[in-house]
Amino acid sequence: MIATALFGSLLIASASVPDTLATVNPELRSVATAILRAQQSAHGNLPSPRQPPLPAGVVERSVPGRPGQPAVPVYVVDAAPPGTGERGAILFIHGGGYIVGNAWSDLRRLLGLADRLGCVIVSVEYRLAPETLFPGALEDNYAALKWLHANAGALRVDPKRIILLGESAGGGHAAMLAIAARDRGEVPIALQALVYPMLDDRTGSTRPAAPQNGTLIWQPADNRKGWSALLGRPAGSAQVPAGSVPARVTDLRHLPPTFIEVGSIDLFAEEDVDYARRLIGAGVPTELLVVPGAFHGFQFMVPKSAIAQQFNTALEAALSRALAAPR
Repeated sequence: MIATALFGSLLIASASVPDTLATVNPELRSVATAILRAQQSAHGNLPSPRQPPLPAGVVERSVPGRPGQPAVPVYVVDAAPPGTGERGAILFIHGGGYIVGNAWSDLRRLLGLADRLGCVIVSVEYRLAPETLFPGALEDNYAALKWLHANAGALRVDPKRIILLGESAGGGHAAMLAIAARDRGEVPIALQALVYPMLDDRTGSTRPAAPQNGTLIWQPADNRKGWSALLGRPAGSAQVPAGSVPARVTDLRHLPPTFIEVGSIDLFAEEDVDYARRLIGAGVPTELLVVPGAFHGFQFMVPKSAIAQQFNTALEAALSRALAAPR
């Protein structure tokens, strides 16, 4: 889960607390103050905590990898009782800046989401950078997508109602996967739901962010580190592998309907808004929510705030519409 695997390693002190707080939504200022005053001596990959027993309603599976690639662990989250009819499904891709995080730490949260939406969720344990460079993680996620589609009958899933959902770097991976699925033409995608997605390696390198963006939690230096680890070359380089950076893909036509949400002072705010604008220009049905004064991952840190509830409600509404059976 982002709040445990990523945020704990990236709480950075700042000398400009008053200036930063002026841009933060009032509901979030207490936690923002704590973040800004926290001291962290170094960045780096955190060791993954020990895996707890799987909760009821979750089954671990091993999915065949793409040709020449290893098998991919996935977790099938299904809270529905036996005999439940055909439903939609979500392929969930966890966040962590491309370099940290794991699939199982989100499972209890995903169980609640699957129960509320009446769907199946498959969460992918993709390989992390820098040990695995692009396209390793993309191929892991694609293998999971192909498996979900091919086994739709056994999972009681409608193969035409499969959603891609990702947060932060998971949103970046989901966007990459949507592009690959379009180009390969094997699996239809009903919706790509991107929660403050990490879409552009140039942010914080060759393209400076607005001064108020990226002060809290995920900063420009973090972005350079994550993207450089994934790409195997410095973030913002003149050339990147095809399909590795969604914001650099020139043709966005025929991508699936898209939902994007982000806070206005998130480091990714400008790149996410620009991606939504380009999708609209390419004729892709697109919904965009920008929450004023919200920073990266705020909804996990202040979950009972009205602004977090607005953020979460909008996402679940978009997912529910895409999961609904056609009339």
